[in-house]
Amino acid sequence: MADGLSVAVADAALATIVGTDANNIQAHTGAPGASGTANVSSVTTRPGVTWASPSGGSVSNNGTNPAWTNWAGTNGEVVTDISAWSGASAGTFGFSMQLNSSVTMDTGDSLTVGPITVTLPTAS
Repeated sequence: MADGLSVAVADAALATIVGTDANNIQAHTGAPGASGTANVSSVTTRPGVTWASPSGGSVSNNGTNPAWTNWAGTNGEVVTDISAWSGASAGTFGFSMQLNSSVTMDTGDSLTVGPITVTLPTAS
């Protein structure tokens, strides 16, 4: 038997996180750090994201993948991580994660991130 949260508690925690502190996604060129403010991309726009209902200790974005179209940031910038925020330009930092693979962005490029899944360890 694995240790962890009860599924009900994990789902409730995830509902709170994505319901209030993960509505917008920021791109990063390295680990965002404990406050989510390190290595912020030259493109500071935070596109919105919507979430499905948590289930089984996991939650995924629901139909809306955050996207940056027509990249207007630093040419050749390498995006490696994302952070989730309550607001489009300020707000509360919810969580961060590393992308499955880094992406080099050039002027005019588009980047769509998805799907995004957040999982909390549950007892089994």
